[in-house]
Amino acid sequence: MSFLEMLFIGISLAMDAFAVSVCKGLSIKKLSFKKVVIIALYFGIFQGLMPYIGFKLGTAFEDIIVKIDHWIGFILLTIIGSNMIKESRTPNEEHNEEVDFETMLPLAVATSIDALAVGITFAFLKVNIILSVLVIGIITFILSLIGVIIGNKFGSKYESKAELLGGIILIVIGIKILLEHLI
Repeated sequence: MSFLEMLFIGISLAMDAFAVSVCKGLSIKKLSFKKVVIIALYFGIFQGLMPYIGFKLGTAFEDIIVKIDHWIGFILLTIIGSNMIKESRTPNEEHNEEVDFETMLPLAVATSIDALAVGITFAFLKVNIILSVLVIGIITFILSLIGVIIGNKFGSKYESKAELLGGIILIVIGIKILLEHLI
């Protein structure tokens, strides 16, 4: 997998975190640098950690499903992308201003479940997991920083568009993986 493809996957996976960051920015009346960094750290760390966990799970079961790995990658990325597109069309939930552990942990885990599934795909594609974890985590951190600020300044205008774009990119990458193995 090329570095450019890894960047696109990182950006796509970060769209959920970006969207939630925009929402967090909307809910915070008095935005501080500390709150912005805390939010971005939660999302960046979890988004980077989950592909690693998925990679380890995928590696453990590699011998069993190596013959259908391209189909698994295609199906997982298509499902994840489709869910992101579907979520881009649903209204937002209520949000609170807190950035404590009890508030941020569920948000960070929920937005990074997709990254876990992508990590499983990475195991079958023999992707450099350390580089992937760093790229995905850093991109998510940066986009989450931007998302909180945008949400605080501009409102929810970009949230659904970010999720929609992320979903489309994941589906396109899934199709590319399938076609590379079939052709």
